[in-house]
Amino acid sequence: MKEMKTDALWEHLHWLTVLADQGSFTRAAERLGVSKAAMSQKIKELEAQAGVLLVQRTTRSVRLTSAGEKLVEELRDPFTRIEQSFFSVRDEAGPVRGLVRMTAPVAFARQQLVPLIGEFLRDYPQVRLQLDVTDRLVSLSHEGFDLAIRHSDTLPETHVALPLCDTQTLLVASPAYLRAQGEPQRPQDLVQHNCLYYPRGVESPRWRFITPAESEPMQVQIEGSFATNNSESIRDAALQGLGIAMLPDFSAREALAAGSLRRVLPEWQPVEAFATRLWIVRPWAAQVPRAVTTLTHWLRARFGH
Repeated sequence: MKEMKTDALWEHLHWLTVLADQGSFTRAAERLGVSKAAMSQKIKELEAQAGVLLVQRTTRSVRLTSAGEKLVEELRDPFTRIEQSFFSVRDEAGPVRGLVRMTAPVAFARQQLVPLIGEFLRDYPQVRLQLDVTDRLVSLSHEGFDLAIRHSDTLPETHVALPLCDTQTLLVASPAYLRAQGEPQRPQDLVQHNCLYYPRGVESPRWRFITPAESEPMQVQIEGSFATNNSESIRDAALQGLGIAMLPDFSAREALAAGSLRRVLPEWQPVEAFATRLWIVRPWAAQVPRAVTTLTHWLRARFGH
């Protein structure tokens, strides 16, 4: 077989490391901006040159052989240093540019982030942003994300986490529901109401509250006709007058401002329902692309107040 030229060999080897990181031909191809067929062909050519199988393929995923793992492990540090050196040199000159892949919770992304993101893209026209909107806690390194916005009190220790903004949990209902069913005066009154809630496993739903006058949280077992794991859907059910909903403030803010939802029991603070802070999270790296740091600073400036 004809020996592969050095420049072509380096490209083939780089694609193998991306495949190892992404865990599938589809995700690796997306990360490199090529077709899945081109990705598969590249690996076959590399295996032909090596004379050994490097990847074990299944219908759902790929797994490196022992030879493939050994090769990728030896390549990882050199490629990382090369990549970091290139981005460092490139980022020092000229405008901020590059692709940033980010993931964010559905309600926050749709209601707070996307309405403002045009401002960032106009300020930095050579930056491209890919936003994955999901409430699933994705693996940043395995799925190729540069940044994540997380609404969580538990953060991965292997990542860099910066506070974005504090959040508050609110109890809300539509004016029509409160006119028809009456407004609760204390948490115990919620047992007489239809409560719209975020399910937490198979346990009976319980809401907990604190107030400055009480030293211990008050717990109320609630019931309701609708539960879902998406705060926007809970908000929409409340807007239809179906019941009283517990929501993070960024899901309810616009409806509260418009008067289509009203706060319920405002002197009682719900606790242990949703996290108290939004974070910006990124995988640790010695060199961070300037587009990533620029977007991080911009987000903290816009939402930090």
